[in-house]
Amino acid sequence: MKTKEIRELSTAEIESKLRETREQLLQLRLRKQTGQIEKPHLLHAYRKDMARLETILHAKKQTPTSVPAA
Repeated sequence: MKTKEIRELSTAEIESKLRETREQLLQLRLRKQTGQIEKPHLLHAYRKDMARLETILHAKKQTPTSVPAA
């Protein structure tokens, strides 16, 4: 998933994607341990996606959505 695509998602959608990616990574790790992995490069790709999702999610939570007028 590209960074630009992630930035367009809402916070709830990012959290959902992050949860899905974690589950996929877990399943892939289990398959790796049993020797059933077909595409080992996906381990690296999922970790990178998780990092992107977490970084953008953190940035969105830090940025104030509305500033009260003085």
